[in-house]
Amino acid sequence: MQIGIIGLPLAGKTTIFNALTRGNADVANFASGKLQVHTASVQVPDPRINRLTQMFKPRKTIYAQVVYNDIAGLARGIGEKGGMDGNLLNQIAQNDAIVHVVRAFQDDNVPHLEGSINPARDLETLDTELILSDLGVVERRIERLKTSLGKGGSTPQEKDAFQKELAQLEHFQKTLEGGGLLRDLELGAAELKALRSLALTTLKPTLVILNTDEHSTGEALADANVASGAGASANTSPLPFGISYHHKQTQIVALQGKIEMELAQMSDEDAQMFLQEFEIAEPSLPRVIRLSYQLLGLQSFFTVGEDEVRAWTIPVGATAVEAAGAIHTDLAKGFVRAEVVSYENLIKAGGMNEAKTHGVLRLEGKEYIAQDGDIMHIRSSL
Repeated sequence: MQIGIIGLPLAGKTTIFNALTRGNADVANFASGKLQVHTASVQVPDPRINRLTQMFKPRKTIYAQVVYNDIAGLARGIGEKGGMDGNLLNQIAQNDAIVHVVRAFQDDNVPHLEGSINPARDLETLDTELILSDLGVVERRIERLKTSLGKGGSTPQEKDAFQKELAQLEHFQKTLEGGGLLRDLELGAAELKALRSLALTTLKPTLVILNTDEHSTGEALADANVASGAGASANTSPLPFGISYHHKQTQIVALQGKIEMELAQMSDEDAQMFLQEFEIAEPSLPRVIRLSYQLLGLQSFFTVGEDEVRAWTIPVGATAVEAAGAIHTDLAKGFVRAEVVSYENLIKAGGMNEAKTHGVLRLEGKEYIAQDGDIMHIRSSL
């Protein structure tokens, strides 16, 4: 799972990146305007993995991984200049989701390029740049399709495919011209797959992080820690800082970025004291990853044993065969059945043998829909 961190200059993208990854990338008080990318892979914190490790005492424990890419180079006017630079667009396109960092902190040493702090304005500004960039991509593709259809020589099947794509892209064009985000449209998996090569940024699930400071009111922070349009329909909960932002596949969370970055560099003991002092319920990483999983429709299942306790990431709704394929393609090809027990039942029972004795370890076939927290052992003929 790859997540790209973007935002307007001096929003605190790298500060959030360091907070999420325990990194120490340089944080500048000025905008260079250059394309720079910091990348880090981090473990997905999951207390269930810790408990399973205590139970099975494996030789190694492997957590699920998430890759964060801190992408610098976005600025006002990019979309108006014919779309993003190809290298910048490629960096954003490789991510499964976007974290959009919006500045909501005051700092006289880091003046805002617009002269004032206004999160609602900045959120709209970057969305506009992304919309304009997507519009440029869509319009260029429409022109190529029209040219191909006008030339002739295409097979009936090719012509039919071109016409279907053209109709869809013209619908996208109308949405973007009206200032809409493409992730608000109802699109099936096949449509999304066909559009993948266009790398449309407003299609990507987005987590908006309001980068606040210790002077932000507790009420504002509490209001911001709500989902905004997560799932199938938009949430209409009130948001702070004058923001009106309710879109599908979108969530909003407030983080005190500078404090969270300091926290990430501390020992566990010092961090716990720090959390209590600043009344922070938990560090940013667990919260952001949970929200990212929700946005992307992901969940975890586990394999356990003396050799290894491991978390695997699969889509919500994945079958037992698809879960087997996440481990190894051969397990999916030779799938016979899966031994399954829920995490809760395993912990209650006290172990695998006890789970069998209590009848909570069961056999499931190919069509079984894997659940978050399932412990699975795949039986395969290969």
